[in-house]
Amino acid sequence: MDEIQKELTQKSPAARQDQLGKLIARICVGVIMLVVLAILFMITSKGLATFSENKISVGDFFTKTIWNPTAKPTPLVGALPMIVGSFAVTLGSALLAAPLAMATAIFMVEIANKRRRGLLQAVIELLVGIPSVVYGFVGLMVVVPALRSIFGGTGFGILAGALVLLVMILPTVTAMYVDSLQAVPRHYREASLALGATRWQTISKVVVRASLPGLLTAIIFGMARAFGEALAVQMVIGNAAVLPKDVLTPAATLTSVLTTGIGNTVLDTLPNNALWSLALVLLIMSLFFNLLIRMIGKKGAFK
Repeated sequence: MDEIQKELTQKSPAARQDQLGKLIARICVGVIMLVVLAILFMITSKGLATFSENKISVGDFFTKTIWNPTAKPTPLVGALPMIVGSFAVTLGSALLAAPLAMATAIFMVEIANKRRRGLLQAVIELLVGIPSVVYGFVGLMVVVPALRSIFGGTGFGILAGALVLLVMILPTVTAMYVDSLQAVPRHYREASLALGATRWQTISKVVVRASLPGLLTAIIFGMARAFGEALAVQMVIGNAAVLPKDVLTPAATLTSVLTTGIGNTVLDTLPNNALWSLALVLLIMSLFFNLLIRMIGKKGAFK
């Protein structure tokens, strides 16, 4: 009797394997959380050192237009030109990419046959796999000379950066919106057609409206990638840390100043801490974009 009870109460090999799998999963999640928290703590502590240790005014940091942390006797740490440049390039690329991605996704899901859909899917996957340095090189050799010949000037500027980022984020926005269109319930289309609507009316009045939260999510996701892109933008924007007058004059972004300046500073000095402050601004914007994506995703989820 005791042996039977012992066999019934002891854990089977499958149960022990299940517990081991849960333990490994919890350990991996814990490691990931520790890494994320360590990154957040490091960037935050370094970024705030500019204001706590070096006594730079927060207002001056966000409103002044001159960036020269090594100036003597008074360092000039005005990040407004880079912040404006980052937002201008990001918004410009998003405005250009949104209609193209929307049209491509609608064609792939609602209009194209299987062969054409497969061809477009292959092109999108190819664009995703191209390294950012290649995009930057193409922009430097093609986009910048083209803008120079059309508008004059140097060709470097926000418009060149926006055009390069347009090609970079277009596959991501398109792929995400394709998934959103495919998630629209089939009975939405069937009900619209049954009421006498044409195919285009069904697409524009029913499918697109139902998938609008997915489109907004895709655009914001693309903006998040564009806001943090460094190398490709650095090669075509001109890297001039001045407040841009228009989209055709050389400018700078947060990432371009970070990548060009971080190797020329000494740790724990004001120039180094100022760059960490720029990194903190990037981190805050990244968290904001992710929060916005989650909010739109929850409100737009199909019931």
